Amino acid sequence: MIEFILNNKKVKTSAKSGMTLLDFIREHEQLKGTKIGCREGDCGACTVLVGTLENDEMNYKSITSCISPLGNAQGKHIVTVEGINLPKKLNVAQHAMAENFATQCGFCTPGFVVSMTGYALKKEHHSACSDAISGNICRCTGYKSIENATEDFQEEIDLIQSENHLENLVQKGFIPDYFKTISKRLSELEIQNSKLNSTQTVVANGTDLYVRHADTLSKEEVSLIGNDKSLKGIEISDNQITIGASTTVTEIYENNQLNTLFPKLKSFLKLVSSEQIRNMGTLGGNFVNASPIGDMSVFFLALNSRLSIKNKNGKLRTIPFKDFHQEYKKYDLQDNEIIQNIQFDVPKNTSKFNFEKVSKRTHLDIATVNTACSIVVENNVVQTVFISIGGVAAIPKLAEKTNSFLNGKTLSAEIIKQAATILQSEISPISDVRGTKEYKNLLARQLFFAHFTSLFPNTILLTDLL
Repeated sequence: MIEFILNNKKVKTSAKSGMTLLDFIREHEQLKGTKIGCREGDCGACTVLVGTLENDEMNYKSITSCISPLGNAQGKHIVTVEGINLPKKLNVAQHAMAENFATQCGFCTPGFVVSMTGYALKKEHHSACSDAISGNICRCTGYKSIENATEDFQEEIDLIQSENHLENLVQKGFIPDYFKTISKRLSELEIQNSKLNSTQTVVANGTDLYVRHADTLSKEEVSLIGNDKSLKGIEISDNQITIGASTTVTEIYENNQLNTLFPKLKSFLKLVSSEQIRNMGTLGGNFVNASPIGDMSVFFLALNSRLSIKNKNGKLRTIPFKDFHQEYKKYDLQDNEIIQNIQFDVPKNTSKFNFEKVSKRTHLDIATVNTACSIVVENNVVQTVFISIGGVAAIPKLAEKTNSFLNGKTLSAEIIKQAATILQSEISPISDVRGTKEYKNLLARQLFFAHFTSLFPNTILLTDLL
């Protein structure tokens, strides 16, 4: 049985755990405010909030329910647009949208309102309200009126004090009164932790699998690992960083220690996806998706990472991440194994890191070519360098010949141009819907140059590379 709270109602259901949360909300509970749009997690019309009880406090995240398995609602508070309505008036998000004439056909409006409310529920804001709606698409308004609404909403949020945050949100009309009872009600649910079942389809949060196989998975009981605490978390100790395989991109984005070690981390991760998908997408899921242009695969290849892999008996083995992807969509993982975590060394004080990505749209798009670079240069001599690149081979690729050439070299424009030639010999892009092989070769060279002009602007000038 799956047990959770849907808006202000306790739900206990025997529906298949693989059913999409969207279909359960609309067809089983007849809550039609959550819309069916793309069914691929792109448009945001199906956005709901997922509230998790953590250390006696509620933590709410927005997700796209069309690619989320129902089973992941276990023990959570699921909030649809109906669940944020006030008894006799518009809530603050709805009022901001109405006052700015930020809706036309209205199909997308519930998703926007839910995303804005999710932003209000955060005690700490790591970005602006406009980022919170990054995964919500409108086909009517041209967005300016919606931007104005988020600006008005932001002004109201800025007046809310973090102390007694939930109470203040209720008093100011952001959310209905029942939200104050949720933490106690969730703590009273009788929840049984699910165990890995290798005979079932293993799903973390579904952002890849449900895009392709939602109809099939909806008829199944699936083995859900997204809430397995042994697979989550970020730990920094003994000069090593360990990140659990079910850790989401948002959890990395919001981690203060990682942001100190990687000062541009937030700007890098904003290129990965929308906020709703970052709230769902896990590292392990991105790795086993095995896309040649997986952003997080390219990111962690450049950190010379290691993977810990666990079998059904709990036995661990560790491999270099560069050896995990073998051929197109094939990787070193047996049927009875899952990824436990990924580890890499704490960067040195002299270490620099950069991530570059080109896609048809700057944000919310799959890369044409992406690349990352981790490098240590002392006295203008390259001590260590790891450059990875995606979209130019059958797998996310560590440019080992290029890295080997650069090691020990004195940094100069001429050396970088020679290394770019070696990089071209290591890659073999193909023409597809994202670009021709010639275009990808050009992108690979230009993004390779971008690492050095960004990280060493006083030493490497773009004009010297052309």
